[in-house]
Amino acid sequence: MPIVLHWFLPTNGDSRADLSLGNAVGVTGSRVTENGVERAPDVGYIGQIARSAEQLGFHAALTPTSSWCEDGWVLTAGLTQVTERFRFLVAFRPGLQSPTLSAQQAATFQRISGGRLLLNVVTGGDDAEQRRFGDHAGKRERYARAAEFLHVVRELWTGETVDYEGKYYDIQGARLVSPPRWPDIYLGGSSPEAIDVAARHADVYLTWGEPPEQVAEKLDRVRDAAAGVGRELRFGIRLHAIARDRSEEAWAEADRLLAGLDPAEIARAQEVQRASQSEGQRRMTALHGGRTDALEIAPNLWAGVGLVRGGAGTALVGSHQEVADRIEEYHDLGIDEFVLSGYPHLEEAYRVGEGVIPELRRRGLVVDPGPVAVAS
Repeated sequence: MPIVLHWFLPTNGDSRADLSLGNAVGVTGSRVTENGVERAPDVGYIGQIARSAEQLGFHAALTPTSSWCEDGWVLTAGLTQVTERFRFLVAFRPGLQSPTLSAQQAATFQRISGGRLLLNVVTGGDDAEQRRFGDHAGKRERYARAAEFLHVVRELWTGETVDYEGKYYDIQGARLVSPPRWPDIYLGGSSPEAIDVAARHADVYLTWGEPPEQVAEKLDRVRDAAAGVGRELRFGIRLHAIARDRSEEAWAEADRLLAGLDPAEIARAQEVQRASQSEGQRRMTALHGGRTDALEIAPNLWAGVGLVRGGAGTALVGSHQEVADRIEEYHDLGIDEFVLSGYPHLEEAYRVGEGVIPELRRRGLVVDPGPVAVAS
């Protein structure tokens, strides 16, 4: 299959220097204000990133979900009105609202956007973060609840009346009127519970950017789990990118970002990461262990972002050709979808779009996004 490239929308604000803007690093999060960042996450700036990514050949963009960022559903619904074919991979937490309401929201989004919604299901890996939303379920409960949630949503998407009684949901007589074409469901996670839910209910399994041998082992586990329930999944990966004309320029940029990190901020972020219940976060943190002297953990794979940013913590660093080499290497493992980002996201979208994408196109690995299919 050809490679599908996505970008990222920094709905907590954007910066040329501060890696931690991409995620919460403190107990109460790092929600920024218009006076606290170089570029606030308003519709003007985020729309500028989305329009640029669309013009550069990216297929879609991911929006995160947490207490430290703008709501992805609302913001991307607005962005559908300033883009044409660009899709939006909206991360959301299934335990915070009913499956019927979520299915209704998805239907409305599909109708007003012409079928441009993708859904990234995030169960939540941090109990403290979940409690900010009033959710006190533990990790295993969250995955069990997500499985019920996705079962109900899939049933509603058939257009039939749904009655369902489970441990977490009791749905009676639910039905969607004139269901549109439904979005693909993306789900990540490294724990057995996450892999089981993905195998049963997802269309695309997402992994964070670990070294290729670790990614290969994880994909094999997911394939086996999906085969066990008679399904096949597509695979995607979440990575940052620092791509330049020459490799030396890219590594100089990585060094500049690293030099701007406060040791106290690194220590604080590492404390939060170590307290996370997420197996994926544990694996990300283990790649660097909080050290700053051995961050190239595989050829052109740099773990410096994860020193202060929770979640996706690795970046592809190198010349346009080297970054394309690494993307091709992951593609050979079975990964077809790449969700990339960079700081700041507007300028880095151009660096990847004008440097890496043409290289991948020359290799016959990517095709331009086609028209959006809106038929049910």
